[in-house]
Amino acid sequence: MDRVTSLSTRGGQDDPELAKVVPETRETVARLLGASAEEIALVGPTSMALSLVASSLPLRKGDNVVIYQDDFPSNVYPWLAWADRGVEVRFLNVRKWGEIRSVEVLGQVDENTRVVALSTGHFLTGHRIDLEVIGAGLSKRGVLFGVDAIQTAGAFPLSARWFDFAAVGAHKWLLGPCGPGFLYIAKSLSERLGPQVYGWHNVKHDHFASRDQIEFRSGGRRFEVGTSNLAGLAGMRAGIELLLEYGIKSIGAALCSHRNYLADRLKESGWELVNFPCADSQATGILSFGRTGLQMRGVADTLRTEGIEISFRMDRMGRGYLRVAPHFYTTREDLDRFLAALAKISGS
Repeated sequence: MDRVTSLSTRGGQDDPELAKVVPETRETVARLLGASAEEIALVGPTSMALSLVASSLPLRKGDNVVIYQDDFPSNVYPWLAWADRGVEVRFLNVRKWGEIRSVEVLGQVDENTRVVALSTGHFLTGHRIDLEVIGAGLSKRGVLFGVDAIQTAGAFPLSARWFDFAAVGAHKWLLGPCGPGFLYIAKSLSERLGPQVYGWHNVKHDHFASRDQIEFRSGGRRFEVGTSNLAGLAGMRAGIELLLEYGIKSIGAALCSHRNYLADRLKESGWELVNFPCADSQATGILSFGRTGLQMRGVADTLRTEGIEISFRMDRMGRGYLRVAPHFYTTREDLDRFLAALAKISGS
């Protein structure tokens, strides 16, 4: 917040300090992913970034894309939009709701599959997919692999080697403000894409004088249409720098510890857990739970009056759940205070 506030009080874009924000943030994001800065577009939120890629792909009638219908809408609607243009949109069939196995993904692509787009972690079940295995399998078949990585970026290791493009908003595990984010586009892919948005940042010009023809900038910058959200990017960069300093693997271990501790206590109290037990290698920091006979939305509202932030979510069948996602800095005392408040409200 200090970084955001500081930059928000400055004047023009020609300020030398402001001029550093974009390149420094691009470099920081590249470090997080093990990518090159050229492959990073500083665009957000996640929905915008995914829509930019989806609309830019040269898909044709007869092609198909594979998605999971119960992923977060940000990574569903941009692909559904292709259905009206003759592209087959395939919904992944899974054995267990909210849990995607590598064999299920690789077994449902064929010679006409051009893209598989999934979330790295499910927003409700907290299940984490095997990016490395899925990415390697799709690469061998010449199928593009794109991910909505907001549920795991900054919380668990994320390598650009595992996918062709990835979109992330800053406001979750990255500790950043709402709005900014980034898009990773592999160098081998970016030059093949034709963005459907045009502006003074992503199209070349001569000192602000427009040219006779459109020529996009190279790499990820071809998706950065206009003036950047400098204060937001500064906040996102500060958050990522903090996470990198602490260590992503250490953060992931802390999140799994929190999740397991809460799951054990909640189960003892009679709560019904979603996607548990779950191996740490397949888990995010998200844990959802519910109880028959209780109005989950009302429980969530009451907890907020106690100063406890918690999310209410529903599945496709209309069942309500409470969702918690404590970050690495959350203490055991914080978790116990939450459990005590929940027990008081629910009577258990």
